[in-house]
Amino acid sequence: MKKWKYANEEVDVVIVGAGAAGGVLAKELSEAGMSVVVLDAGPFRDPQKDFASDELAMKNLGWQDTRIVDGSDPLTMGHNNSGRGIGGGTVHFTAVFLRFHEADFKAKTIDGVADDWPIEYADLEPYYARNEKEIAVSGPKHFPWGNYRGPYPYPEREPLSPNAYMFMNGCEKLGIRSSVAPLAILSAPFEGRPPCINRGFCNQGCMPDAKFSTLIAHIPKAIKAGADVLADCMVTEVLMGKDGRAKGVAFVHDGRMYEQKAKIVIVSAFVVETPRLLLNSANSQFPDGLANSSGLVGKSIMVHSSQDVYAKFNDEIRLYKGTPVLATMQDFYRTDPSNDFVRGYTLHSHGARPVEFANGISKAKGGPVWGERFRETLLNYNYYGRVTLVGEVLPNLANRVTLADEKDEYGLPRAKVTFSYSDNDRKLIDHAVSNMIAILEAAGGKVEYVIPDTAHMMGGCRMGNDPASSVVNSYGQTHDIPNLFICDASIFVTSGAGNPTNTVMSLALRTADYIKEKAKMLELSGSV
Repeated sequence: MKKWKYANEEVDVVIVGAGAAGGVLAKELSEAGMSVVVLDAGPFRDPQKDFASDELAMKNLGWQDTRIVDGSDPLTMGHNNSGRGIGGGTVHFTAVFLRFHEADFKAKTIDGVADDWPIEYADLEPYYARNEKEIAVSGPKHFPWGNYRGPYPYPEREPLSPNAYMFMNGCEKLGIRSSVAPLAILSAPFEGRPPCINRGFCNQGCMPDAKFSTLIAHIPKAIKAGADVLADCMVTEVLMGKDGRAKGVAFVHDGRMYEQKAKIVIVSAFVVETPRLLLNSANSQFPDGLANSSGLVGKSIMVHSSQDVYAKFNDEIRLYKGTPVLATMQDFYRTDPSNDFVRGYTLHSHGARPVEFANGISKAKGGPVWGERFRETLLNYNYYGRVTLVGEVLPNLANRVTLADEKDEYGLPRAKVTFSYSDNDRKLIDHAVSNMIAILEAAGGKVEYVIPDTAHMMGGCRMGNDPASSVVNSYGQTHDIPNLFICDASIFVTSGAGNPTNTVMSLALRTADYIKEKAKMLELSGSV
């Protein structure tokens, strides 16, 4: 690694992780004149050289290090839910760019479950709008659900995929509203980037740069503003001073240990690695891990239930056509008193590449699919349509990230991820799958496979006003250590019922504004 600018200096801010939140923070704080170092465990990729329309090769975009899983419903880790490299998960997400609804921030008040967030929709609304404009989100002129009904900065993507038209047709026949999905994928040129050409390999990295990622949008601007962005650097510890304040981080690059001193430390390493780092940074002053006086670091992690339903059609659907998600619906987003569960879900039409299709049906509900049936299904790949669930999962203290006994190549305890669905979660899934089946059948399909799955990890370092029942305040500032911030999906209080990336990035914008304002008030760059 070439010597970085601030190797022997104390910088204003060091950021651990260059994903959705870390990329935003790097850009905002460096453009405000702060000295910023960003560290990421993965590589710095060039989309034109390092991405490929190859599902197997591009699995390396996800976090492949071993994690121990446990619980009644152990999670599948890796490409499915964690990025590794500059850009993080934004490099291989589907780019669905929904806002949370007002109800997502008030689960306790509205439904008597979980907890309310310490913020409301109105607190994030200006950041949602700013974020969508800054990355040119494409979407419909009118979006039928939630607080924001459009129009989006860029026009909706067209034409849609056959799977999207099939989904919308099935919804219409059942009297269910549907819409083109808001996407962080260009429908027209923007900042030198071309509009989407429907390659469809969004989950494998977008070679033409039509799909947003912080790798191509925020990180270059941060570097231009003076930030040092260091790849292949595994942060192993947040370093603490005797005064109880964070003083920097230790990290490993090419087998050598380095330190980066900083006035402010921001951990944006996502739902597994963020609590793992805090727990692994325990010392005599903080024997239970950093920022953990509440005992909640790593607790109450959440995912979205993400069942897939596949149906076979007489006419070709060709699931590889177009970007994965081009149509959506949220008619079942809110609690319905006639149901035996609370909260709700989003349904997407969702394409699938061949390997993803094969992996999915091999794990179908009712037992593994193999042999002649498996072969025949793959031969008929072009005739299958798919609908995917994004279902809210309620927080549960038993769902957690802890440290395992087994250690990794750096000598650190591996993460152990424990997860089980609640009774409410299961009832919600059953309701959603019934509607997914109905939509596919109304569109003329014969449902053959229901695939259990999860997506979008959240929680583990929840925000709140009370230090006894939360890890950070609403700006991601830890209650225990004033110059240590957490900013990623781990600070979510509830999981909501829609894709979370827009909310993650909007929270990062809000945190950046808070840090900038605090520094300005103190008239000392980078102090909090």
